[in-house]
Amino acid sequence: MQITIRPGDTAWYYSQLFQVPLILIETSNPDKNILSLTIGQSLEIPGYMLNEYNVQTGDSYWSIANRYQLPIDSIEIVNPNSNPQDLQPNQTILVPVRIQDLLINDIDQYTYEKFIQDLTMLQQVYPFIQLRNIGNSVLGKDIIELQIGSGSKQVHMNGSSHANEWITTPVLMKFINDYVLALTNGQTIRGLPMLPFYQQTQLSIVPMVNPDGVDLVILGADAAEEFRDTVLKVNNQNPDFSDWKANIRGVDLNNQYPALWGVEAERKLSSPQPRDFPGYAPLTEPEAIAITELTGERDFSRVNTLHTQGEVIFWGFEGLEPPESLTVVTEFERVSGYIPIQYVDSYAGYKDWFIQEYRRPGFTLELGQGTNPLPISQFDEIYEQTLGILIANLYL
Repeated sequence: MQITIRPGDTAWYYSQLFQVPLILIETSNPDKNILSLTIGQSLEIPGYMLNEYNVQTGDSYWSIANRYQLPIDSIEIVNPNSNPQDLQPNQTILVPVRIQDLLINDIDQYTYEKFIQDLTMLQQVYPFIQLRNIGNSVLGKDIIELQIGSGSKQVHMNGSSHANEWITTPVLMKFINDYVLALTNGQTIRGLPMLPFYQQTQLSIVPMVNPDGVDLVILGADAAEEFRDTVLKVNNQNPDFSDWKANIRGVDLNNQYPALWGVEAERKLSSPQPRDFPGYAPLTEPEAIAITELTGERDFSRVNTLHTQGEVIFWGFEGLEPPESLTVVTEFERVSGYIPIQYVDSYAGYKDWFIQEYRRPGFTLELGQGTNPLPISQFDEIYEQTLGILIANLYL
């Protein structure tokens, strides 16, 4: 919600008027010095939307504010050109409405289009969410990173590296929605206040690493555009792409990282496949390149990549993981019930590469049980199990 700064007003006053933490107003307006606001300048107030209200006979700002349980001045500030002493029947004024419910509700068949629509809606209401395009998929779709938090500790999460594991994207998106809703409403999640975590940790989240593959699994061959004939050939002319894990070029993005990549290449098929083909060399695919470049630009204290399925947490690589990893994975196990597995005969994943390059904790989370793509009917159970881990990434 955007307001216009009036004489004598301060960011602290707006924080009190709208009952929103000052730090959220500050980070919603990164281009402004909130300690020295300029009259007439616009300012974003997170957690609100403006609704139109049709004035009725006998209405006053007091009666309208009372009906919506708002301070009178909150109505005055969003109607700078309206005279509160001269309201007319059928006149339209604006009313600030605090968002107290989730904005993201349609999580079934979670295509790239749904993802982008939800991102746009979230960022409009919660402008302290910073969005950044970190690269593009083979088909040119934006690979979007969200940054949330003002702390110095940086933690990364990503989902949907594997196309038919797309349920990991709405898991991350629901968490984001729950988190920002709690922040702006002063609520807790599982009894924990969220604002101290916001001030301690900056989350980096890439909810959909493989948008081309996700759309292929959900929408079918036509979503592959110029690769339509190619993906059908790779899939043996089967129009059902539910077993497809790869990107649109048939490369498994979680076998693309230079961490014993050659071991994977030696034992996997040597041409594009619906799953497990590591490419002709490491880091040939733009989606994997985008993630490595993002990681190289930041100072992530740990990373998490969400996959399905198995209800396990892979957390080691060749003995290079630091002692801290055991502490973290033990807490992950406690809050989720997932089983930690230190080593597995699988290489060239993002977690492997991060541990190898940075000697910091990296985790592959395998959500849920069953056959991929997991049915959306499992979503609530998967989310509740995973939520503890996502929150733990804020406080650990």
